[in-house]
Amino acid sequence: MTFQEKYFSFIDHLDFPESLPHGVEILNPFSVEASYALAKSFYKKYYSDRAPRLFLIGINPGRFGAGVTGVPFTDPVRLEQKCGISNDLNKRLELSSVFVYEVIEAFGGVHSFYAHIFFTSVSPLGFIKDGVNLNYYDIPEVRDFLESYMVKSLKQQIEIGALSHIAFSMGKGENLKYLKYLNKKYRLFEDIQPLPHPRWVMQYRLKRKREFINEYIDKISSALKL
Repeated sequence: MTFQEKYFSFIDHLDFPESLPHGVEILNPFSVEASYALAKSFYKKYYSDRAPRLFLIGINPGRFGAGVTGVPFTDPVRLEQKCGISNDLNKRLELSSVFVYEVIEAFGGVHSFYAHIFFTSVSPLGFIKDGVNLNYYDIPEVRDFLESYMVKSLKQQIEIGALSHIAFSMGKGENLKYLKYLNKKYRLFEDIQPLPHPRWVMQYRLKRKREFINEYIDKISSALKL
């Protein structure tokens, strides 16, 4: 089976955490037919091979990126203009996606990047509370409740085709801290290393954007031994 086929076998059998804490709702990008179809087109285009990938691990899907396209860090604009997958979605840009696709361009473009890299998240599902995005770590009760679910999901994806010697956390704060905790406890990878979160760069360090793009390229290239 190809990477894409294994990944969609995972998606098609994705289970759901039960009895989430009060007020927390699941955001499942793949429950919407249009998003599922777009994601399938994307992965068929860029992952129809058996090569392992370097994992870059984000937090969980948000409402305006993966939450609508099914592809992490890819908003409807980038999906169409950069990935060549037309869509009828609201062409609302998402800051993280803007930064990520500048990194991708600096790496050599989408074909070169996705041949080596797989974006995923600590949780394959997103969460909403009071109508806004909820990160899995925002509420300790939610994070602790989801631990076994998230570990199971990560292990399943690692089996699809991860380069096991290293993975990167998208974010140097809570996401990195929690991934290191999981990695120490469950031995998922040999090492977890940090990358600055794209939204943090775009919101708070925009003038240093080129510096952080270079950090991504340097660290990814080193991990891949390019």
